[in-house]
Amino acid sequence: MPKYNFPKVVVTGMGAVTPIGNTLAEYWDSLSNGRGGAAPITRFDASEFDTKFACEVKNYDPSLHINRKEAQRMDLFTQFAISSAIMAVEDAGIDFEKINKERVGVLVGSGIGGMWTYHNQQQNLYERGGKPDRISPFFVPMLISDIAAGHIAIRWGLKGPNYGTVSACATSSHSIADALMLLQRGDADMMLAGGSEAVVCPMGVGGFNALKALSTRNDSPETASRPFDKDRDGFVIGEGAVILVLETLEHAMARGAKIYAELAGFGLTDDAFHITQPAPGGEGAVRSMKLAIEDAGLKAEDIDYINAHGTSTPFNDRNESSAIVTVFGEHSKKLAVSSTKSMTGHLLGAAGAIEAIATVMAIKEGLMPPTINHFNDDPECPELNYVPNKAEKRTINAALSNTFGFGGHNATLCFKAFKQ
Repeated sequence: MPKYNFPKVVVTGMGAVTPIGNTLAEYWDSLSNGRGGAAPITRFDASEFDTKFACEVKNYDPSLHINRKEAQRMDLFTQFAISSAIMAVEDAGIDFEKINKERVGVLVGSGIGGMWTYHNQQQNLYERGGKPDRISPFFVPMLISDIAAGHIAIRWGLKGPNYGTVSACATSSHSIADALMLLQRGDADMMLAGGSEAVVCPMGVGGFNALKALSTRNDSPETASRPFDKDRDGFVIGEGAVILVLETLEHAMARGAKIYAELAGFGLTDDAFHITQPAPGGEGAVRSMKLAIEDAGLKAEDIDYINAHGTSTPFNDRNESSAIVTVFGEHSKKLAVSSTKSMTGHLLGAAGAIEAIATVMAIKEGLMPPTINHFNDDPECPELNYVPNKAEKRTINAALSNTFGFGGHNATLCFKAFKQ
């Protein structure tokens, strides 16, 4: 039985702008077929950078969803978020004229916010003599990380709970968890929740290079993201946005919505250990996974699949694998664990959302996306089924999605196959 007697919450719509597809269908097709999105950087001249490649969004056309004047007053991360929200609303079949918009909220997080805006406005300031009148009046509204949620609400007049979460790479998992709580306690009937990030820019790539966090496999970008592989050398930075439509089951049924899966629970913890490194043995991850399973009213042996945080960094992959074994014991041998970051790269604040919809689609389609670029087992990672290189068919009744962020933030979401 669930830990609390809350109303059920279900996923009824999803929208995505990703490095491997600019619609949900394109994204899932790429995941299913093991197609990665890493390639040389085109957004700026990266020739002097240690890392010269990224998982950029390709062929994105904001004019499909946003008029030219509006787009000029938005950072790229906000444009991504609005496009994703529009597609999620369309996917969910929502007619907002037939819904109480005071009962619809928006939670969209970003780990960093408008980094391109900061870059461009700083260039304006110093290249034009340091005069402050060169700073755009739209600088602050374009920069702040909560602004995507604000724009989405304004577009449809959604007057329910509205804010942006910030917890580094756990950001959009926190958005989804917060949305679940608001729906469970009756503060809303429907929430648009997710995350957006657009930091493939000089300071973004340069900053993570300075941390020695990024892969520098410039001779083979397409194989650079290697979660759980012995020869991994860092993560591949990505960009994009994903929005999920979450509703109480009662509200979804009343409007005849299609249902992808149930969002059954979550676990939120902190390592309280180090600003960038995970706690030894993934201690915080252990607790977040246990809490998510308990919150969903499940047992460890009920979980069939884990979409891992799986960053392709030495510390994370080793500690996350150890945490999984600690939580699941003998059942870990029956689990499937894959990292879709092997294909999308690491979307930072949008990672939780892009991986949440991968988890939902895995449940719906009975197909576990692969961990591509898995060439050599790492003896320091416990022996698990990492779904190497090719997707696997399997009935998935319940699954976890892990995200962990700088600052020790851990968030685990639990999804279940929907059953009336």
